[in-house]
Amino acid sequence: MPVSPAKSEWSIAIHGGAGSMAPGRFKPEREQEYRDALAKALKAGSDILAGGGSAMDAVEAAVMVMEDDPGFNAGRGSVFSYEGHNEMDAAVMDGATRAAGAVAGLTATKNPVLAARAVMERTPHVFLSHEGANRFSEEMGIEQASPEWFAIPSRRRQWEEFRAKQVGWFDKDLKYGTVGAVARDSGGHLAAATSTGGLTGKRWGRIGDSPVVGAGTYADDRSCAVSATGTGEYFIREAAAHEICARVRLTSVDTQQAADAVMAEIGEMGGDGGVIFVSKDGESGFSFNTPGMFRGRADSNGVSEVAIYAAD
Repeated sequence: MPVSPAKSEWSIAIHGGAGSMAPGRFKPEREQEYRDALAKALKAGSDILAGGGSAMDAVEAAVMVMEDDPGFNAGRGSVFSYEGHNEMDAAVMDGATRAAGAVAGLTATKNPVLAARAVMERTPHVFLSHEGANRFSEEMGIEQASPEWFAIPSRRRQWEEFRAKQVGWFDKDLKYGTVGAVARDSGGHLAAATSTGGLTGKRWGRIGDSPVVGAGTYADDRSCAVSATGTGEYFIREAAAHEICARVRLTSVDTQQAADAVMAEIGEMGGDGGVIFVSKDGESGFSFNTPGMFRGRADSNGVSEVAIYAAD
């Protein structure tokens, strides 16, 4: 799935995480479930853009579909922390104004992306966390859920296996699942959104790159919109999403070249994962250094495709 070659009136790209999903990892029926889920999220965002809606509405809609799907590590499908509960993070950014909103450590919000957008639109702040973020989400009237909503058996089993091993800081073998979307609307504006449950077994209120503006999420109408997934600590150190956008804005490289270069640097540091992007001209693409990445894209030129493996 190379970069889309033609300029598009509107364009959207999504991801559902990057990691060890090499061919044969899933049973055929499970693989089809993932492809169908990606297609559903892609359609939710595409329908808004095709109808003249905003990039922000489109990325929110696409991410919400994946947050509601227990197969992804966000919203309902979030993994369990070391203590056995869910701590969810999300961020959004508007490329037209470079306004942004982020939340970390949510424990009961069904759709964390809604809380992130509320921070952006309804407060003077950018980033709220843990107890404060939870209280804010409730006060804004965003739908909450009981612990049972998030207690997906497969996620609890992953947590139990991790605790039984008692090795490492967190489960390094299950990185895939973070969700994100980037889009350009017919007005030429960009937006990005990312949502995650973090890492199985994370401790001490650990926060990865997903809600960190400039690391896992960034949008700037002057260059591109980016959403990342992977080993968050490395994406934070690289300021990955902003770095890609800055290279596009300040140098002669195109967005694919910038994304590939930044992912190469992350790999050299020891990190893995991937990014999705949409450029100011509506070109979309992906860059990742893992065996697979749940991903998809669509645009006004008729492109509509989803993929999982590197060879797709």
